[in-house]
Amino acid sequence: MKGLPRFRDLNPLRTFDNARFSYQRLPNASSPFDSQRSQTQAATKRERWRNPLARLSFTKLIALAITSIIVLALLGGRGYHQVRKQESEDKPVDSPSLFSWQYYWRLDGYYNGVRTLVSPAQYEPENRFNRSIPPTHMGSRTKAKLSPQPPLDPVRYNPYPDWKSAEYLRDHEPVHPCFLDAEDKVSPPDIYAYPGVPQNMAQPLFGSYDELGIEENVCFERFGRFGPYGYGYNEREGGLGIVNRSEHAGSEEVFRQSGYTDYTSMDWGSAQERCYDKNKARFDMQQTGRKKRVERHAYVMRTWTGYEYNEYQMLSLRAMITELSLKSGGEYDVHFLVHVKNTSIPIWASPRIYQETLQNNVPREFWNVSTLWSEQQMETYYPGPFPDNFANMAGSSIHGVYRSAHFPLQWFSQQHPHYDFVWNWEMDMRNTGHSWELHSRVSDWAQAQPRKGLWERSARFYIPQHHGSYANFTQMVERETRDRDPAANDPARNGPLPLWGPYQAFPHSGLLAPPHNTHPPTSYDADDYSWGVGEPADLIVFNPLFDPAGTNWVFSWDVTGYNRSLPIPPRRAAIVTVARLSKRLLGIMHEETWRMRHSMFPEMWPAALCMHHGLKAVYAPHPVYFDRDWEVGRADQVFNRPGEVWESPFGWGEHNLLGSSFYYNSGFSGALWRRWLGQRENGEGGRGEEEAGSGRMCLRGTLLHPVKSENGPED
Repeated sequence: MKGLPRFRDLNPLRTFDNARFSYQRLPNASSPFDSQRSQTQAATKRERWRNPLARLSFTKLIALAITSIIVLALLGGRGYHQVRKQESEDKPVDSPSLFSWQYYWRLDGYYNGVRTLVSPAQYEPENRFNRSIPPTHMGSRTKAKLSPQPPLDPVRYNPYPDWKSAEYLRDHEPVHPCFLDAEDKVSPPDIYAYPGVPQNMAQPLFGSYDELGIEENVCFERFGRFGPYGYGYNEREGGLGIVNRSEHAGSEEVFRQSGYTDYTSMDWGSAQERCYDKNKARFDMQQTGRKKRVERHAYVMRTWTGYEYNEYQMLSLRAMITELSLKSGGEYDVHFLVHVKNTSIPIWASPRIYQETLQNNVPREFWNVSTLWSEQQMETYYPGPFPDNFANMAGSSIHGVYRSAHFPLQWFSQQHPHYDFVWNWEMDMRNTGHSWELHSRVSDWAQAQPRKGLWERSARFYIPQHHGSYANFTQMVERETRDRDPAANDPARNGPLPLWGPYQAFPHSGLLAPPHNTHPPTSYDADDYSWGVGEPADLIVFNPLFDPAGTNWVFSWDVTGYNRSLPIPPRRAAIVTVARLSKRLLGIMHEETWRMRHSMFPEMWPAALCMHHGLKAVYAPHPVYFDRDWEVGRADQVFNRPGEVWESPFGWGEHNLLGSSFYYNSGFSGALWRRWLGQRENGEGGRGEEEAGSGRMCLRGTLLHPVKSENGPED
């Protein structure tokens, strides 16, 4: 929220101390535009020699990518299967044939449990960020002396502003409390965190809690995080059970404070609607006087028919709605956008069939937050033809969810124009921390960013142990941008360096004009890092905004509707489609789609249009952990490689991200989440090991992706 103090200024933890898309690829088919392509083949060839992948058919590219991934997984079997025990005498191996990550020590501090909790003053991270120095491990003698109970008690975690304070009410309409039930008797629950972290817990390699304003000196374990939403008590009490499969020392302290909430007859849609009605004055478009209007967000979960909602998914979804919507006074509405995969079901012909389809595929408590859509519907909403795909994909369906996951999101925004922002969120995302804290801090941070150098900063991973402060990182990127050889950059192919305002100077046969207020007020050199400060971001992504033309990313050429007799347009992309998109950006995406028949692969489309139309796009440097103790200078070389086509982490170098907590192909993310839930993974963890060792895991707030499996704990 604009104008609010950062978390450490609010000190909500004053109670303890002053510590600071399941998709399928369609086969190639003959194109109705083959004759047109033959006329432009000569012109296209001039562009395609620059990218050897462009000579391959898209199907061959997919096959090549899959083969590469399999080979990398086989060669690097210990890459993300870091959870397999590495004996104490086992050291990183040194061989020129190895991948970079295989040179580094495994980090085990993640698995230190609640019995090892220490205050921030006592904490020593495991990482050494240098391969010649082994990580810091807790000795067996120290573990033997641990108390049977956590040394600290969990406390209520409250990252929200003091809605009743004079400071808040001076600038905002009052926030009226919301409830789970229609009688306003059952308040939405709080969650609980421990006021410390496990000793030797690793630090993230990418991103910064402090820079984003997220509290880092607390940790969340499964009872404090999910107990208030039904974890740890049985169905008779309105919970989800699964308590008898878990180590639980000290968990009674959570339930002593939180009690038990009965979710048996919960209707989240009605609860959100009541919350908005109570607080709609906060969001009034006609807000006058000195009060600030609060922006509204739609938080869209991308689910589908046949999706399995297990107990852990239910807990995560309840947490999202409670923390984002009900506890915030209606700032967010959580929606399920449900893809009906069977196009033969006539959901648009019969309200009864629509409702039956919804009820058969969504848990009852979420019925009233769900909206169905189908690919046939998108074919009607965005009718073809969509000519000239640079990746030879004109014969496959552009309306398929894998190629155009943005189509239903654009449609959703058009149906709900009252939302200022729409978050596109995937079902395999997990967050060990507080939902509102993450999203509000990221939004505030993005709004505070100046436009100068923003594209260039957002193209890189921020590595604090290497780059220093974010201000120092900003200066470094500016120096690198100015010192780069101009001959190494082709504006028609890559865009100008630096990017400054809308860029439409590349060869094209028709583009929509950019909005009038996206042109810079001064030249790049004359700007003093003031343009853009206070401007909400049109696009917030969680991986760098890279230039596909400088990589061998397999979807780089999936660009539709632009004239193939001309070079492919310059563009940007961010891997993983989770993002916040503004109403303005979604409107431009919609107009470009139906008016111009333009589109690109979903991970390119929003970023490319921000580039062409001069919108504010930001990569938020959220904390990302790794399973290995990377040397930070080498990490910067590996992950921040503009222009190195064959080794880009957004292409064939993506194996380097297998051990990260956030990427499309991460294996560490799922392994870490399952261990955090108390499951046994690759011969480690589980209830028996937790009870005999240091207890259950306790992690800082961390965004994890992907999590494809959440099977119950096993011994």
